[in-house]
Amino acid sequence: MKKIGAVAGIVGPLLFATVLVTLTFVQYPFMRSLGWDPIMHPTFDWPSGLALGPVGSIMTITFIVCGALMSLFAWGLRAELRDLAGQIGTILMTWAGVAMMGLAFTTDRVITPLPITWHGRLHDMAFAALGLMLIPAMILLAISFHRHGYWKTLSTFTWVTFALAMPTFALKGLVFYAFLAVMLTWNELAAIRLWK
Repeated sequence: MKKIGAVAGIVGPLLFATVLVTLTFVQYPFMRSLGWDPIMHPTFDWPSGLALGPVGSIMTITFIVCGALMSLFAWGLRAELRDLAGQIGTILMTWAGVAMMGLAFTTDRVITPLPITWHGRLHDMAFAALGLMLIPAMILLAISFHRHGYWKTLSTFTWVTFALAMPTFALKGLVFYAFLAVMLTWNELAAIRLWK
């Protein structure tokens, strides 16, 4: 299970980052038409709004695949971290992966004369659930990593990732880019360490 989890943890962030960057460039004019601006309004219908574009189905599929890969990675970590903090942290991370899969429900545009849709509500609930699962998971994994000699060096970086997550979900803005980069990097480092 560890090796499968490690592969899932390595592939997931690379796939997500590749699709995110590629679709942002391919659908740049469309995203701008939604009111998104990479500097002034970086989280305005981004990245979820990518699923609304001409090739948005790619983003929808990516949410599902990467969410499943996150859950597999968490189960691989669970086999490695035997203490209570590690066990609970990886269970929360598994559910964060399920919440990420829920982002496949199409979001509603921020600016629209239309009423909020049921799938837009489910998307927003999945995003909230992702944060509610991921933030405590990071705390518990940082604690667990600190207790395991092999993982101890990753504990500090986990705390940094957690510190960036807090303002991201509260304030959004440019800090979201930093959080996303650090989160994907953290995932890669942990997955590579699990593989070894």
